Amino acid sequence: MKLLVFAHVPPPVHGQSQMVQYLVDGFRANPSLGVEAFHVDARLSDSLEDVGSARGGKLTRLLGYVVEALRLRWRHGIRDLYYVPSPPKRTSLYRDWILLALLRPWFRRVHFHWHAVGLGEWLETQARPWERTLSHWLLGGIAHSIVLSEFSRGDAQRLAPRRVRVVSNGIPDPCPEFAAQVAPERQRRFAQRRDSGGEVRVLFLALCSRDKGVFDALEAVSLANATGTGGAHRLRFRLAVAGTFPTPELEREFETRVRELGMDERVSRLGFVQGDAKDAALQEADLFLFPTFYAAEGQPLNLMEAMAHGLPVITTRWRAIPDLVPIGYPGLVPTRDPAAAAKALVSQALNANGLAERAEFERRFSLPAHLSALAKALRE
Repeated sequence: MKLLVFAHVPPPVHGQSQMVQYLVDGFRANPSLGVEAFHVDARLSDSLEDVGSARGGKLTRLLGYVVEALRLRWRHGIRDLYYVPSPPKRTSLYRDWILLALLRPWFRRVHFHWHAVGLGEWLETQARPWERTLSHWLLGGIAHSIVLSEFSRGDAQRLAPRRVRVVSNGIPDPCPEFAAQVAPERQRRFAQRRDSGGEVRVLFLALCSRDKGVFDALEAVSLANATGTGGAHRLRFRLAVAGTFPTPELEREFETRVRELGMDERVSRLGFVQGDAKDAALQEADLFLFPTFYAAEGQPLNLMEAMAHGLPVITTRWRAIPDLVPIGYPGLVPTRDPAAAAKALVSQALNANGLAERAEFERRFSLPAHLSALAKALRE
């Protein structure tokens, strides 16, 4: 099967672009999967802040990518187009209209891979009538939609694809030394917390936007300190924030709130981390806190990475996130509820050692299993 992958890879680094990179590299490195990938890196943004914005020069760059895609299509006889549709955001949706109007007529089959959720619901409830009509004309009735979980199936079906398949994300094991090096230290610190309390290192790793939960994470850690230090175990929570803020104004607002809460000595800023610095942040943490309520949240890779490092997670009962963890997982809390997140921080610090999270990652989220299932879905 020859597949034209029309999607961007890092930079900038975020979950969707990283998964596209895994797909392209994985299919090229494993011919036995039966998919030959031809890639057009359709990158329009140079930073996370620029993603989804309307900016001069993007249209010219976009048309150049279309020419490159059509050249590959005719040179190699490619009949299948792989595309990642937009989240429910007008600028990105209008981009999809242009691209699919130009590309779709030249391919026998179009495969959508839905990394963001909510577009189908948005079209029915918030879009203008003409936006809904155009979207169903240009995005509707494709051959195949791939979604990340059963939660997302209904949203994709609103655009009437001929087939929908569920394929969970998977990532390379970011902590292959877990059993030998990381687990013993995790167990030592867990036993210490249960016996005598002490410091609990909490990590937030994501885009530092309000809807990804960075402000709720700050409030939750502040409340957990009020709860934990008053109990018998005398827990002291520290928050490490890894990621960039989308605007300088939001960053200043965050710093102001840190001072208002008297958290200057208990909040550290790591900035954007990757590679060894990212591994170190995950290995040094005791808990992972991600209280997101981002409208287009799909299957966050940061939660998979945390579980791979044996970190108990505290995250929200939001979108498809509950599908990532076992039924009844104690770290799930309502959205926009720092008090509930604070209680979960204390509970997870005293009751979760991370081994169950690591086992769940190994069972469900390996990259080879993901690529095999994705190739099978595409070939069908």
